[in-house]
Amino acid sequence: MTMPKLVEPGEKIQEVDEASLTEALELAFAPLNKLAFGVALGCAGALSMVLVTVAVLVTDRAQEFPLGLLGQYLAGYTVSWPGVLIGAGWGFAVAFVAGWFFAFCRNAALAITAFAIRTRAELLQTRDFLDHI
Repeated sequence: MTMPKLVEPGEKIQEVDEASLTEALELAFAPLNKLAFGVALGCAGALSMVLVTVAVLVTDRAQEFPLGLLGQYLAGYTVSWPGVLIGAGWGFAVAFVAGWFFAFCRNAALAITAFAIRTRAELLQTRDFLDHI
C-alpha cells in the first residue's frame, strides 16, 4: 500500500479508486486491541512511577516533592527502594486499566458511529421505494 502524497496549492487532485479509499478508511478506523493498548500504557505507567520515585530518592532537591501522598491511594507504596517495585506494580495496574477502558470506549464509539452512518445511508437509498410500486 502506498501512502497518498499531499496536494500542493494549484495542483490538480487525482481521482482515487474506491478500493484504495476503502483500504485507507479501514486502516484509519480499525479498532484498537484492548489488551495490547492496556499493556503498552501499563508499561509506560510502571516506568513513569519508577522514574519519578527514583528521582525523588536520588535528588536532594526533589525530596520536597510530596510523592509520599500516593501511599494514601496505592496500598504499600512509600518513597523508598522497595516502594519503587510496589509503585511500578501499581503504575502498571492503573495505566493498564485506563488504557483498556480507553480502547473499549473508542471501539464502542466507532462501532456506534459506523452503525449510525450505515443505517442513515440505507434509509436514504430506500426513501423513495414506495414511489416505484
